[in-house]
Amino acid sequence: MPTIVFANPKGGVGKSTSAVILATQIAAKGADVTILDADPNKPVSQWSKRGNIPQNIKVIADISETTIIDEIDAAAAKTPFVVVDLEGTASMMVAYAISRADLVIIPLQGSQLDASQGAKAVSLIKQQEKAFNKTIPLAILFTRTNSALKPRTLIHIQAEFYKHGIRALKTQLHEREAYRALFSFGGTLETLDPSQVGNLEKALLNAREYAAEIVAMLKAEQSQETLVTANV
Repeated sequence: MPTIVFANPKGGVGKSTSAVILATQIAAKGADVTILDADPNKPVSQWSKRGNIPQNIKVIADISETTIIDEIDAAAAKTPFVVVDLEGTASMMVAYAISRADLVIIPLQGSQLDASQGAKAVSLIKQQEKAFNKTIPLAILFTRTNSALKPRTLIHIQAEFYKHGIRALKTQLHEREAYRALFSFGGTLETLDPSQVGNLEKALLNAREYAAEIVAMLKAEQSQETLVTANV
């Protein structure tokens, strides 16, 4: 069962937001999801304690460097999807989680500082590929972008990653009040009150496109792996 890991050594890039949005959108389609909250600040756990989360989402916290591999393996044996929200640092726990990933998403904002830290995440993934002699699919996710404007800096960063063979999701998570509201009110985008949250419909559309692209990416990776195995 696929394990999706959100990693970036820089904090504040939207890892927890991206993880929760993905998990809740997958759950909305009826699949069971386990979220492993491996961030010391426990943002996902705090979100879940506000209540009204889907019954088919389970959040596990209190994860350490010594337990994270066992937690991922146990969750993958029980639920079709595992989402891992990691701390904003390049630790052994992050490396261990990446080694178990079927897909690593690297959230970052459209700044050169974020791009540099994102490149460090890519390097860490490549190290784990060598250590475990396996391919670990990855993709850049641009967060907090403007849905109407595309700054030159963002275009340049996209081009640089592409030049080095690093793909980016076509869907970007835009700057939306609704995404912040999730961590204030709990629940999902679907349970937020549109009278209290602006542009909720646009946030929902953005979130669904984002989740659909990741699921499609996972299916493509699985099909490719099956094809390779069949040809061996």
